[in-house]
Amino acid sequence: MLARALLLLAMLAAAPALLPSAQAQQGLAAPKGPVILEVVGKIAATNAGNRATFDLAMLEAMETRGIETATPWTQGRRKFEGVPVKALLAAVGATGAKVRAVALNDYGVDIPAADLVERGAILAYRMDGKTLSVREKGPLWIIYPFDSVSGLWTDLYFTRSIWQLRSLRIE
Repeated sequence: MLARALLLLAMLAAAPALLPSAQAQQGLAAPKGPVILEVVGKIAATNAGNRATFDLAMLEAMETRGIETATPWTQGRRKFEGVPVKALLAAVGATGAKVRAVALNDYGVDIPAADLVERGAILAYRMDGKTLSVREKGPLWIIYPFDSVSGLWTDLYFTRSIWQLRSLRIE
């Protein structure tokens, strides 16, 4: 009897993590500025037909995280700021296991959603306090904490660190 009660309590405690966030259940506000990110696929919250579109202000209003790390493409350690992928996936009510990330030049890469979340990746929109321009690998750049999580300084994670990101497809 005690085992069943403990199992029920554990299931109830995990239930909120299995459900889309309240924001996702209610939908998203429409962007007011230029759209810099489009999310499609297995999502519950949309604001443009079957898509979730975001301008910079919408992303800045979400949870923010900073990562200070070196990258193969920058000199020394840089400070990146952006939305944790985990927060973005929750905001759109993503239910897929894979994320197809596509850049402005149509370069695309498939990334396990759990990998992005568990490894602490962010969608960076600032580097060293400056908003990323297209010329500086923006407007969005998937950044992993290369210096603080072991095993990330590899070609696999370098290919997943897509810059000039324009869309995510949740599959």
